[in-house]
Amino acid sequence: MSRSVQVCRKTRETEITLSLDLDGGRADISTGVGFFDHMLTALAVHGGLGLTVKAQGDLEVDCHHTVEDTGIVLGQALGKALGDKAGLARYGHAFVPMDEALAFCAVDVSGRPFLVFEGEFPQERIGEYDSCMTEEFFRAVAMNSGITLHLRCEYGKNAHHMVEAMFKAFAHGLREAVKETGGEALSSKGSL
Repeated sequence: MSRSVQVCRKTRETEITLSLDLDGGRADISTGVGFFDHMLTALAVHGGLGLTVKAQGDLEVDCHHTVEDTGIVLGQALGKALGDKAGLARYGHAFVPMDEALAFCAVDVSGRPFLVFEGEFPQERIGEYDSCMTEEFFRAVAMNSGITLHLRCEYGKNAHHMVEAMFKAFAHGLREAVKETGGEALSSKGSL
């Protein structure tokens, strides 16, 4: 079964084309928000994902719509790529340090969307990226993919390091959760 999908979404605020391959490939990211491109590239590399994102948004307003809508489209792609979730490890988790910062992530590709997010960033902006958009991005991913996601920055002093640790923790947790193990869905119900 192919675990590669493409999703396109166009609104009055953004136009996004995204390709996702859970089994790897290249990372080619262009959103117009430099730090966000850096985070999506880290997500692809550390998650073992093929990820191509072409986004155009109303950056003259701010980065909100571009970041959130990219999360929506990535979530939709992830949900489609997971299929019926049969034969997947289902759960994944990771602690990732980034200099003085430490982040934790736990993922369940359960089909039940939920986000628990804990992170307070000492700097409001990282380049043209608003630190508060980190939670919005991961909420959009979780709600649109049907995953349960717990993501926490344990501590840190530099918002760049803190956000990057969170993206990388998510990448490693997701990589573990989507590993193919064979058999039926890992559930006492018989399906997810």
